Amino acid sequence: MIRTIVVAMLVATVGAFDASAQTCAGNPVAVQILGSGNPSANPERASSGYLLWVGQQAKLMVDAGGGTYLRFSQSRARLADLAVLAVSHLHPDHTSDLAALMWGSNRQRSAPLPIVGPSGSAVAPDLATFLNRQFDASNGAFQVLGQILGTEQPNSARPRLEISVVDVAKGEPTRVIDRDGMVVTARGIPHSMPTLAYRVQTGGASVVFSSDQNGTDPGFIDFARGADVLIMHMNLAAGAPLDPSHATPAVVGRVAQAAGVKRLIVSHIGQFDVDAAVAELKQAYAGPVTIGADLQCTQVQ
Repeated sequence: MIRTIVVAMLVATVGAFDASAQTCAGNPVAVQILGSGNPSANPERASSGYLLWVGQQAKLMVDAGGGTYLRFSQSRARLADLAVLAVSHLHPDHTSDLAALMWGSNRQRSAPLPIVGPSGSAVAPDLATFLNRQFDASNGAFQVLGQILGTEQPNSARPRLEISVVDVAKGEPTRVIDRDGMVVTARGIPHSMPTLAYRVQTGGASVVFSSDQNGTDPGFIDFARGADVLIMHMNLAAGAPLDPSHATPAVVGRVAQAAGVKRLIVSHIGQFDVDAAVAELKQAYAGPVTIGADLQCTQVQ
């Protein structure tokens, strides 16, 4: 009897993995959520991370929060296919799996990997300083990964990072990549530390990744205007007071409506009444809303 139960549990576990480990490959342009959760521990949601699929390849990764390295593997994406890794900001729930991703890059990629992120402030370093503190071959936390910054390490064959830093205080969007028919721009948004939103144009489609923000900058509305898909973070429950770091559900709805986006995906979700939060959001936003989930795939066109 015990053996039967154990076998049944194993079958159920394998089945659950197969059902969730969907790939976005094959869609013209699609967004896949690697992590839909916020910093709180959640058995169903990894922390923040996203992929943009173009045809058969995941070409853009946004953020690498805790759990996204596993989700990246489950998505069947390939590190060799990435055109750029975009970092919104340096909170751990957006960056803690960067080291795991780089450690797993051996023999998976030979070309340099462009990585872009925000400038610094009194509360956070810029992206280049952050990466050096982690990976410097002499003084970094992960010295064994020194080669990704250009310092040779024995018995290592890892690709070098091509680091770009975007000034979050710049009023106009900054173009961070333009290759193979894909244009990615970045713009600073208001959060508790320097933070970037990213807009991608490819194959006639437009996708905006908002990350954490409080929703008070009208310039972001212009940045997101008319996007086919806008991913915004819904970190707060319905009825929450205005917050200096995160937009309330009502503010998320107002921003999406003002920007005239065709579909809104909410992510970075905490353990609260999600239906109530979406209902509050929908009082302001009249378009279709997708509630984010790990490994969820949304076709853009």
